[in-house]
Amino acid sequence: MAERSDEGPVLVFLGPTLPLAEAERTLDAIYLQPSAQGDILLAAHAFRPRAMVLIDGQFEDRPAVRHKEILWAMAQGIVMIGAASMGALRAAELDGFGMIGVGLVYRWYRRRRLALHADPAPDDAVAVHSGPPELGFLPLTDSLIDLQRTFSALTRRGAITASERDLLATIARSMNFRERSLPAVFRAAGWPEERLMVLRREMVGQKRRDALLALKNVPRLVMQRGRVSPPGAWIATNTFLRDLEAGGIDSNLVNTYKLNP
Repeated sequence: MAERSDEGPVLVFLGPTLPLAEAERTLDAIYLQPSAQGDILLAAHAFRPRAMVLIDGQFEDRPAVRHKEILWAMAQGIVMIGAASMGALRAAELDGFGMIGVGLVYRWYRRRRLALHADPAPDDAVAVHSGPPELGFLPLTDSLIDLQRTFSALTRRGAITASERDLLATIARSMNFRERSLPAVFRAAGWPEERLMVLRREMVGQKRRDALLALKNVPRLVMQRGRVSPPGAWIATNTFLRDLEAGGIDSNLVNTYKLNP
């Protein structure tokens, strides 16, 4: 089997957070669909990458990407970077093990995770409903994090009051992510269409910003992490192996990758 090379490609798991064309202009990489359980393992064997950037992930039709396979990838010397969406969530959970998090969404999840008395950061704060791969995973709704950033920005510039901001945020949090959008929140608040048309142009795309920041910084992050020894030995668990097999993935793949070449 061919060994992983320091000249191997960078893989990016991308979906509705950022248009593919914009991502390709920012970073020369191999772009894959949003990651689900087993995809990191399969992509490592297929492409022998030096780094992977997890931005978007699947979580409805397929099980979400497992923490254990990210740890497996890092044990092989693959630099793992997360941002914006599922990547920010996993990076906040695994940064203590060597995964690199980038951006405000990552820092928000990490701060909420470390705060002793904070409510848990909701996983669906970054979730959106999107179109199929054939349409480029076109986002059909807005994420809670983008909406909350929008409401805060509108308050700072005096377009809405603090009480209106709090009302809109409460309405947005109560919505299912498949229905959550700026127009839907405004209409649920009973705002006139004229006001909606004015304010919807002020949407803050925080997830998009974080994704672009991560892609722009990949070369620097990979170079910096390349000077550091990868995490220690990786140990498979029976649960993880059973999960792979249940998903139709050969669990022997975890033992056939060339470790830290």
